[in-house]
Amino acid sequence: MELLWEIAGWAGAAAILSAYLAVSMGWLKAGKGFQTANLFGSVAFIINGTLHGAWPSVVTNVAWFLISAVALVRMRSESPVAPVEPAQVQYPGVPDTTGQMAVVEALTGSTPVVASRPAVASAPVVADRPRLAL
Repeated sequence: MELLWEIAGWAGAAAILSAYLAVSMGWLKAGKGFQTANLFGSVAFIINGTLHGAWPSVVTNVAWFLISAVALVRMRSESPVAPVEPAQVQYPGVPDTTGQMAVVEALTGSTPVVASRPAVASAPVVADRPRLAL
């Protein structure tokens, strides 16, 4: 049975460290997956620390567990809101060097709406005047 608690401790370490690595490298957002890994890891550390009498570790991981649990409860109660991204503007006559227009066309199967060309002020048209002969 003691081997099971040791495995739990190492699994907790792996869960917390891999979640931290994934968030730090940008592979994972600090969302439900991150908080779940922290919750699992802290429970495993609490079990292992209790077995070994490592009370500072137990207290730290109880706090870690509570933080993760509260975060998960708050995430569950919040309604998911889709992020609003500003529309990309492609000006006529300016080449799209990013390839964004091609991606939009490929994904949607349609040409994206492009902002109209801004009006250019032109010189006023003057009616023909009689020319003076000199």
